[in-house]
Amino acid sequence: MSRPLAAIPCAPLRRDVDTDVVVVGAGISGAMVAEALGEAGLKVVIMDRRGPLLGSTPASTALLQYEIDTPLSELAERIGLDRAERIWRRSKLALDALRERADRLAISADLAIRDTLYLEGNGLDADGLAREAEARRRAGFEVSLLTGAEVGERYGLDRRAAILGHGNLAADPRRLAAGFLRAALDRGARLHAPTEVVKVEPGEGTVSAITGEGPVVTARTLVFATGYELPHGVPRKGHRIVSTYCLATRPQLRAVPKALPFIWEASEPYLYLRSDPSGRIICGGEDEDFVDEERRDALLAEKVEVIRAKLSKLMPAIDTEADYAWCGSFGASRTGTPSIGSVPNLAGCYAVLGYGGNGITFSMMASQILRGLITGRGDPDSALFSFRRAF
Repeated sequence: MSRPLAAIPCAPLRRDVDTDVVVVGAGISGAMVAEALGEAGLKVVIMDRRGPLLGSTPASTALLQYEIDTPLSELAERIGLDRAERIWRRSKLALDALRERADRLAISADLAIRDTLYLEGNGLDADGLAREAEARRRAGFEVSLLTGAEVGERYGLDRRAAILGHGNLAADPRRLAAGFLRAALDRGARLHAPTEVVKVEPGEGTVSAITGEGPVVTARTLVFATGYELPHGVPRKGHRIVSTYCLATRPQLRAVPKALPFIWEASEPYLYLRSDPSGRIICGGEDEDFVDEERRDALLAEKVEVIRAKLSKLMPAIDTEADYAWCGSFGASRTGTPSIGSVPNLAGCYAVLGYGGNGITFSMMASQILRGLITGRGDPDSALFSFRRAF
């Protein structure tokens, strides 16, 4: 579906290197963090055991939303109203910053602003959606509560009540990640791949990243940006790995409304979908706890058929036959919120663990927070996402 990308220059690490920051991971999180730290004037080395733009990044359906998987009204009950509202607001700020920064860096990634429909489901019925809409309005978000009849008339969908939100973002995830990675390289970062960091040794004011091939990178700071693959020493409390399944239909511009919002359900498991510029519907869901890649991949055909059946019910005019189908894994937490910050008991080390459906939004948030922490300027919301904060 994506246009071919020009190769990103990289090579395995052949000798010992000294730098300010080493970023482990060359996906979307590593790219954004490296670019932000490079702009702050720090020397950055990026390493990845596979190569750039692999792992979970290309599996993303890139519904870039500020709405967190856990509804605001439910999150407030779990962690308190003030913290819940601050997390949701910071998510919106991060998404706005992502769009603005991509524009400033002239990153071409099919970026488009989209509305979002959050449909009633087995998690929130119509009354629950009404409470959620009020919670979002109280926090300062512009939303509308639509009846099932209004949803059907406006969008030709299965008639269910929904919250209509605004200001989200569609993108090509690989091109977006590539744009930030190239911007980081333009600022002087060096990318080494395939190079695997097999051991991290904090020292007196330094951190050594020891590779499987032998060379060592010595830095003042190390950032783990390894997606759902948690390195040794990074806290696992409250973390689990989930696999999701996705399909893309054939292009059908006549059947797909031009103003189709992102759509996701207040259900477990939930369905999520968007259209792309060619008129394809990109749809996913049917999440499963991750066991191993072989068993995950073996479920693909079965999961795609379930997704097709749900999509057909929701959008009867759509041809749901899949031109493409794929699966991927990502991290999940009890609240759908990320962990970002210093790693306990690993001096000089930080980590980015973006969770749930907001991974790319959380990547931008992480780049902002870590820039503040690593440069010593701080960040007003860093405590909300600290590894010491147990939600």
